[in-house]
Amino acid sequence: MNKLYIGNVSAEASEEDFETIFEQWKIPHSGPFLVKTGYAFVDCPDEKAAMKAIDVLSGKVELHGKVLEVEHSVPKRQRAMEKLNGSMMENYALKVSYIPDETAAPEGPSAGGRRGFNARGPPRSGSPGLGARPKVQSDIPLRILVPTQFVGAIIGKEGATIRNITKQTHSKIDIHRKENAGAAEKPITIHSTPEGCSSACTTIMEIMQKEAIDTKFTEEIPLKILAHNNFVGRLIGKEGRNLKKIEQDTGTKITISSLQDLTLYNPERTITVKGTIEACSQAEEEVMKKVRESYDSDMAAMNLQSNLIPGLNLNALGLFPSGAPGMGPSMSSVPPPGAHGGCSSFGGHPESETVNLFIPALSVGAIIGKQGQHIKQLSHFAGASIKIAPAEGMDAKQRMVIINGPPEAQFKAQCRIFGKLKEENFFGPKEEVKLEAHIKVPSFAAGRVIGKGGKTVNELQNLTCAEVVVPRDQTPDENDQVIVKISGHFFACQLAQRKIQEILAQVRRQQQPKPTSGAQPPLPRRK
Repeated sequence: MNKLYIGNVSAEASEEDFETIFEQWKIPHSGPFLVKTGYAFVDCPDEKAAMKAIDVLSGKVELHGKVLEVEHSVPKRQRAMEKLNGSMMENYALKVSYIPDETAAPEGPSAGGRRGFNARGPPRSGSPGLGARPKVQSDIPLRILVPTQFVGAIIGKEGATIRNITKQTHSKIDIHRKENAGAAEKPITIHSTPEGCSSACTTIMEIMQKEAIDTKFTEEIPLKILAHNNFVGRLIGKEGRNLKKIEQDTGTKITISSLQDLTLYNPERTITVKGTIEACSQAEEEVMKKVRESYDSDMAAMNLQSNLIPGLNLNALGLFPSGAPGMGPSMSSVPPPGAHGGCSSFGGHPESETVNLFIPALSVGAIIGKQGQHIKQLSHFAGASIKIAPAEGMDAKQRMVIINGPPEAQFKAQCRIFGKLKEENFFGPKEEVKLEAHIKVPSFAAGRVIGKGGKTVNELQNLTCAEVVVPRDQTPDENDQVIVKISGHFFACQLAQRKIQEILAQVRRQQQPKPTSGAQPPLPRRK
């Protein structure tokens, strides 16, 4: 859509007035007029209609005694981007994108002042202030692999071809030519709306096909999409149903690279789509639709409680694609490991923790994977030891997963287990995944977790939305430890675990001998 801003609007103006004017001058519009005090907005179906409205109406048409001012709702951005995008500087084609002030990382005041909202002059007459501006939608980029021999054709002479693609599709395209020198394929990242990404991808496929014909390249050129492993399970669906449906609907053949190809430094899977350009384009739209849905769902859950989970460096977890929108300044404010309890107070590294997570017995096969591949990959990805305990009996409805590792490893491992259970439909589509986790605490510290009259545990439950229980009359094990049971959804369990580890860290600090005095006797054991 091409949104127009109509300024200098009389207070008497109505939606019907604008309808009449646009109809009189035969200017099409694709939505209702949003009329506010002193200004209005309307969407035009294309750039041609928008430019006609500006040329015909702005400064020329009067409404209720006021001459209308019509322009693009973001005229300075529009003109600057069109002028600069694709311009050559030192043999490089410029690629220009727009970062609104409210989404840019804040900077400290300087002598010259940052060119912010006020530096560009006052807002339009009657327009809403900065606080009322809508948030810009964040879209996950499309990443594809292309054969190296076609990169030159995609860029074109002096960058002309890639410049035309970016202009036509309103996208920013990064061709990572210097990555993996000598590799047979190069990644391309396309930043735009979903429609813009698909349009750019289709154009790139058409260029490669034409180049293949011109160079008598006879091999098939499939579309290869890169997607973060966290989203692939939901793309495939239970028993591959989602992927099969996309294949059937688009008439394509789709394969996905093996989990064995993943590393901690390359968490992306390659989705290979074979078919005609039109079919591959349709498949790309459906594949990325699923990926974006998964991304939005995960980001919503992450943003909901990320700042409540202390002791975790969420930026370093690798749960989301690098450079994906949404993982910006708000995430970087989360304290690093070691800033809270659960980490060693005297050492530089987080202490290893053991969590026993209980999963449905029927889901064990999905967690282990074929020949143990999934659990091995999960262990490698999270940096944790993950083992499935033997069943307690033939009719056991739950199995215990023993996870050993530092806080970040616990977060990553448990997150993927919760996610896997959801992906494999062990919980209903509208049902939240809730599991029970057990952690062991020193018996003398159990009272600190409970608090006087149960105050601490009640506060813990209210804060985390998890059910936290320290069973009474427990007999401490050989290590003088007792069990704390935590039940709830993923973030509730994580927050409760971190808070309990904070309490334990505080107890441990109190037990440490003070540097200026002799050794302190240990705290008396709770009866």
